[in-house]
Amino acid sequence: MNIDRNNAVCVLVAIALVAPLSGHANDIIHVRLTNTSIQLDTDAAKAGRVTFEVTNAADSNTEHELVVLRTDADEARLPVQNGQVTESRFTKMGEVEDVRTRSTKRLSLKLEPGRYVLICNRPGHYAMGMHKSFVVAR
Repeated sequence: MNIDRNNAVCVLVAIALVAPLSGHANDIIHVRLTNTSIQLDTDAAKAGRVTFEVTNAADSNTEHELVVLRTDADEARLPVQNGQVTESRFTKMGEVEDVRTRSTKRLSLKLEPGRYVLICNRPGHYAMGMHKSFVVAR
């Protein structure tokens, strides 16, 4: 009976050591880029490593991109010049470029709690509605 008790203690210790790691699991956010929108399977994630799996689902041969900006600004009121959002006015966390129709790319970022805006910054795409708010919680 002592052996079973010792095994139980070992298992509990292992669980206690591994359990805190699960809070830093990689969240995967599925992003669907259509002709005129960005669709997310969720608009929030926990702080830490977040991977955006970006699929271009446009029904045309239009290439898209996904840019992640940290900002409290309203997603629909970002400054635009020459058909593109002025990215330099924000903290740019990362991007995936040249996402061809029916292809998928991944972008993995370490994100802190806060508000973000996801955009396609190809000329004219933001104005067509290709923007989405995203929140990272503790």
